[in-house]
Amino acid sequence: MICLLWLSVAISVLVHWLYKVNKDYSVLGCFARRVRTKDGKPPESIVPIAKGRTFCANCFDIFGKDAVEVFSHLRKLAKTYDNSYLQYGMGFSIYNVTDAHNAGNILNHPNLITKSYIYNFLHPFLRTGVLTATEKKWHTRRSMLARTFHLDILNQFQEIFIAESLKFVHHFEGQNECVVTLRDRISIFTLNSICETAMGVKLDEMAEKGDRYRENFNRIDEGFTRRLSNPLYWDDCVYNLFAARDYASALKVVHEFSSEIIAKRRVLLEEELKYRRATQTADDDICVSRKKRFAMLDTLICAEKDGLINHIGICEEVDTLMAEGYDTTYIGLVFGLMNMSLYAEHQELCFQEIQEHIEDDLSNLNLGQLNKLTHLNYFLKETMRLYPSIPIMGRQTIQETELENGLILPKGSQINLHVFDIHRNPKYWDSPDEFRPERFLPENCQKRHTYAYIPFSAGQRNCIGQKYAMQEMKTLIVVILKQFKILPVIDPKSIVFQTGITLRFKNKIKVKLVRRKCD
Repeated sequence: MICLLWLSVAISVLVHWLYKVNKDYSVLGCFARRVRTKDGKPPESIVPIAKGRTFCANCFDIFGKDAVEVFSHLRKLAKTYDNSYLQYGMGFSIYNVTDAHNAGNILNHPNLITKSYIYNFLHPFLRTGVLTATEKKWHTRRSMLARTFHLDILNQFQEIFIAESLKFVHHFEGQNECVVTLRDRISIFTLNSICETAMGVKLDEMAEKGDRYRENFNRIDEGFTRRLSNPLYWDDCVYNLFAARDYASALKVVHEFSSEIIAKRRVLLEEELKYRRATQTADDDICVSRKKRFAMLDTLICAEKDGLINHIGICEEVDTLMAEGYDTTYIGLVFGLMNMSLYAEHQELCFQEIQEHIEDDLSNLNLGQLNKLTHLNYFLKETMRLYPSIPIMGRQTIQETELENGLILPKGSQINLHVFDIHRNPKYWDSPDEFRPERFLPENCQKRHTYAYIPFSAGQRNCIGQKYAMQEMKTLIVVILKQFKILPVIDPKSIVFQTGITLRFKNKIKVKLVRRKCD
């Protein structure tokens, strides 16, 4: 009897304590510290709080869901809460942004440059390269790599983009028409392009290893989604104990591939430096004075000689550049070519524009001429609006942070910028699900919020390679349209999206290429 009395007292004390604590922490959200407001009003006066699937706040909202179900769940939330919303789960307060105004404030906030917690899930793959690095390391690496995307260097890459584009169409030589599964062909093109431009190594003799890289990249992507959807795996110790071994072999393959690329480039660069020493050519400003093309990897190798980076650091940046340069551009091209097939009138406008500015032998296919293809530019921008390669971006607070809208986010809060949903927010886009390249005419852009369109992010951590990506996509499309008409095979309404490191889709997206008749 006395024991029951003491137990009742203990439970009463615990309940009272939890009640008091719950005012500042979401007890059911694993004690996530609550968001406050500047004026002391409840945060619901500014943004709604999303209701959880279970009694544990939002901890298990996506538990057990596959990649398709996770994507659908996030889309449903965005449509339910059209002006951003809060969640509490796994010890985090989570601010989900689906409107351009708040997205702009966050992307330009000086204290919000640290990537969110889920980027840690990429550390076994990318470690802490420029994509995932924080603060000082990010500033150093970003400055180191920025020069490699200078206009003069991008001009050097054009020869490679043309050569790889010609290889792409050469695959269909002798065929007047054929159905192409874009996933297969485009992924080869983008991996070959990033390796030869950024790394200075051709994959002609490494084709099989390139295939294994792409295959195991997809395996790593599956592991990312598996970890994202299971809150128990958010903890490194639990993940390493129960799941990490399932992806160890895939990580080994991609890391060995990038290490071989680095080793090959070291040899090539050393041979060139020896030649230059023998001919008494200055060694400084290697990227400017040398006659051969400049590879981005050379910057890292030269920085290593100056003690600015070590071999592990080079591996981090090579893995990052390869993953971003291969995967994100591949997605843009798949959907770009799909849209070319679906919208014949826009394809014809692009073709006529190409015929006007680009010679049939491609002799003047350079950056200057690409910049004259204005309709193709609008076309690709509209494609990236509907199908952004990075559908969600994340930030986290490293200190208590007050936002312009009056919310005060506690230290460690997670911020999700839902790019896919911002790009389809009817507040900024009329009939947002319709494909209309004319949205990007200068007079139409002036009326629109600056941050309603952010396929390459914005602010300090915007995509360093966005000009590179646009140049690569335009070049391939020009070469294809010179030789082929692109006809539809798939209904875009049938596309089933999936969550992954980047935008994923379950379907095999195909187009039909029909060779143009000579006049």
